[in-house]
Amino acid sequence: MKLYNFFRSGTSHRLRIALNLKGLTTEYVAVDLRTEAHLKAEFKAINPQGLVPALALDDGRMLIQSPAIIEWLEERHPSPALLPADPEDRARVRALAAIVGCDIHPINNRRILETLRKQFGADETTVNAWCAAWIGDGFDAIEALLAADAKRGAFCFGDAPTLADVYLVPQVESARRFKVDLTRWPLIAAVDAACGQLEAFRRAAPAAQPDA
Repeated sequence: MKLYNFFRSGTSHRLRIALNLKGLTTEYVAVDLRTEAHLKAEFKAINPQGLVPALALDDGRMLIQSPAIIEWLEERHPSPALLPADPEDRARVRALAAIVGCDIHPINNRRILETLRKQFGADETTVNAWCAAWIGDGFDAIEALLAADAKRGAFCFGDAPTLADVYLVPQVESARRFKVDLTRWPLIAAVDAACGQLEAFRRAAPAAQPDA
């Protein structure tokens, strides 16, 4: 398999974590968002949306959109599971992931920030404040949900990483990059630290990638 991704992309980061947790290896293909390689015809032929990540399967089929690819991984490679067995527990884990994947990341990704800079004249202080506002809103909710969960262990749910951790850790990395003070979310910080002890998360980190 070939993984088209960018080291600092949050969606690429979460997919790298999921692949590592599943014990799968891929050929790393860097798509440099800084030079807008994702908008060139060569990459648009791979993913017409012009977004990373994209996963090329060994039979030539192409998968796009990190939530869809991670669902495919869970179906094709069910062990170790990224979702708990109980339906209500699965819904809770999916909800934690969705706070990041649906409500924080999409309005803080590169396309949005470049629009703020180029069309609305936002400087880096303004951009950081924009990101901090939406990260804070989502992290406040996640922190409250973690605090209320009797089944929470070292990770977002229980004592093994789940889909929630796969989504949360790249968002914590992004929060650091945008200079967000994480001290007000001790439970999130503890989950991030626990994940940081696992090789699957360490190998997926942006700084560990060949294009970093």
